[in-house]
Amino acid sequence: QVQLEESGGGMVQAGGSLRLSCVASGNVFDISAFGWYRQVPGKERELVARLVNGGTTQYGDFVKGRFTISNDNAKNFVYLQMDRLRPEDTAVYYCDTWYRGTHYWGQGTQVTVSS
Repeated sequence: QVQLEESGGGMVQAGGSLRLSCVASGNVFDISAFGWYRQVPGKERELVARLVNGGTTQYGDFVKGRFTISNDNAKNFVYLQMDRLRPEDTAVYYCDTWYRGTHYWGQGTQVTVSS
């Protein structure tokens, strides 16, 4: 079992920054990858960023160098630094991971970017 909890969402003006955090608890020692997804009503959840142990990262095409995913293994935290935010980045952001074939999600944190 793995539990994920996100924080750091909120409202920001276009061009601003937010830092999302995700803390993992439970059986975290065997986890090799974490990700951030986002979803808006009526659309499918989409990949924002993924981080694999060893430092490999993957970003959605829309990120275009504006976001950075990182982690702190000692504290089981995963971060998403979001800069130069745009109104179209408004969504609920979810942290995810896989453990023994089960896909785990956090409860999500709302990010709202005003123009």
